[in-house]
Amino acid sequence: MGRNDLVEKLTTLLEPLAIEHGFELVAVEQSGGHKSTVIRVLLDCEDDLDIDAICAANAWVSEAIDEADPIAGSYTLEVSSPGVDRPLRTREHFERFAGETISVKIHAPGSERSSWSGRLVGVEGSDVVLEVDDEHVRIPLDSVQKARLKGVVSFNQERGAS
Repeated sequence: MGRNDLVEKLTTLLEPLAIEHGFELVAVEQSGGHKSTVIRVLLDCEDDLDIDAICAANAWVSEAIDEADPIAGSYTLEVSSPGVDRPLRTREHFERFAGETISVKIHAPGSERSSWSGRLVGVEGSDVVLEVDDEHVRIPLDSVQKARLKGVVSFNQERGAS
């Protein structure tokens, strides 16, 4: 089974379970080779995602994968939150994170540019709209290959301040 086939199969398996458990399945990723396959499951939820929720999710994700047995041989399972540089994969993700800074890689043969970074304005029609250097850039949603939030971590705040 190819990498994309396995990711698709696992996504189909885990998406309804994630919803049932109150999560959004952000992504399923596969890395490594046949002898060291790593399956990474990224989950999010509306409430704060803490370590207890991740541990509980790890249990039902592991059980579901073991029962379906779609992976030949051994594998390492990683269940986590999407983190500060979370992937954006759906129209809803682009709508939800309007105002944030993102990076986008596009499939645009013959285009001058294949990657963009800027403030996500939102979605208009079938386009993602970015503000780059004070100009709006429209990117067809179906040409987006990869998009991620550009997480900002600040160490300037005093401890305990919010």
